[in-house]
Amino acid sequence: MTIKIEGSDLHKLQRQSEASKTTQAAAPELGQEDGHFSNLLEGLMATRAAQQQAAGRSTATASVNFAAAQPSWGAYRSAFLGQSRPTPFEELIQGASQTYGVESSLVKAVIEAESSFNPNAVSRAGAKGLMQLMDDTGAGLGVTDPFDPAQNIAGGTKYLSNLLMKYNGNPSVALAAYNAGSGRVDRLGIRTDQDLEGKLHLLPAETQKYVRKVLELQNDFAS
Repeated sequence: MTIKIEGSDLHKLQRQSEASKTTQAAAPELGQEDGHFSNLLEGLMATRAAQQQAAGRSTATASVNFAAAQPSWGAYRSAFLGQSRPTPFEELIQGASQTYGVESSLVKAVIEAESSFNPNAVSRAGAKGLMQLMDDTGAGLGVTDPFDPAQNIAGGTKYLSNLLMKYNGNPSVALAAYNAGSGRVDRLGIRTDQDLEGKLHLLPAETQKYVRKVLELQNDFAS
């Protein structure tokens, strides 16, 4: 039996020991959160490497040269853009993937996270359609009817492609910008996935969850 005497040196030592145990118990949770994010990125890269090898290319020869990439192919110019699990709107997604150079698995992951493949979805903020485009954003991408799946997928994929090009192909940064806006991401000095891993906690909780969710979904659609 342990006897605590308030105000005594023994009681102070006991309190310090309990506080230390609490801190040590909480620390792994933070590490696990960072580790989870890193594991998602590593899993995504492993999936890409496997797809490249399946397409008969080595990881080195299939690496994207963004400076040399042709604008018509967007952010990614490779043989494995379309490799993903079939979903509704498959033909439209594959077409947009090839046109704007964005992996179909990423397009599908964004659609699932944004609207659960509901072309008539409308958010409280006013975002519309499969990829939840705001009116101003959609208009700038040539979308006249955000509820038309073809227009919405084309516009959303083009927007993703623009963000991937802006952030040199770092998918998690592009996703953070898709959700929170590129201005917010830029103000934090986030340019790479490594930057985002260190500063993810500075972004809104919704964005933190969004990035992780889409990366998980992309890994699922790509497998």
